[in-house]
Amino acid sequence: MVRQLRAEQTRTTILTAAAELFDRQGYECTSLSDIVEQAQVTKGALYFHFAAKEDLAQAIMELQARASRQVASEMDVKGHSCLESLIRTTFGITRLSVEGPIPRAGLRLAIGGVAIRPPLRHPYLELLDLTTRKLLGAAKESDIHPDVDIEAAAHSLVCFFVGTRVVGRSLEPVARQPRRVAEMWHITIRGLVPVPRRPRYLALATQLEREIGRVTPAIP
Repeated sequence: MVRQLRAEQTRTTILTAAAELFDRQGYECTSLSDIVEQAQVTKGALYFHFAAKEDLAQAIMELQARASRQVASEMDVKGHSCLESLIRTTFGITRLSVEGPIPRAGLRLAIGGVAIRPPLRHPYLELLDLTTRKLLGAAKESDIHPDVDIEAAAHSLVCFFVGTRVVGRSLEPVARQPRRVAEMWHITIRGLVPVPRRPRYLALATQLEREIGRVTPAIP
């Protein structure tokens, strides 16, 4: 039991170290030797858990996908409106990225040319499916204009969300992401939501941004 616990701790240490490097300098620019040095483990320990760098990338993407699905599932059982659930899910995913390197690296790997092995789906396809479902529900709940093209709106919203992360990673601290997501929603809400219902959702986006700022440190 003790040996198994140590093995799990070593595996987590390696994954965290790899995620930090993949996020900071990219997959292609990170070697297994870099990861060994960052994790402060032996090469034997790394190869015991992962046969190749691709296996590390796959494990990180799987962890990121699992965490994002958990956020979405938690929103589904809380009885929120579809639009509120979608807004809260995007902020929940953003919070994961602010708090830890594995969610950040998982998203970077997914758009960085790393092969995604079945049964794992591309995270942005999963996000597109979720966004489409929630916008369809929001239309039924009269929270968005009835003439909105749901497919186009969902695609644009996912691109907007992904774009805030891709651009922001290069230009500003990760702690700035909640502000960018709030800006995204303030623009989107004004375009999709009928005027009488806008104040509720605009206030929600502002509230969720502030909540992340209160519970997460300022990460450089």
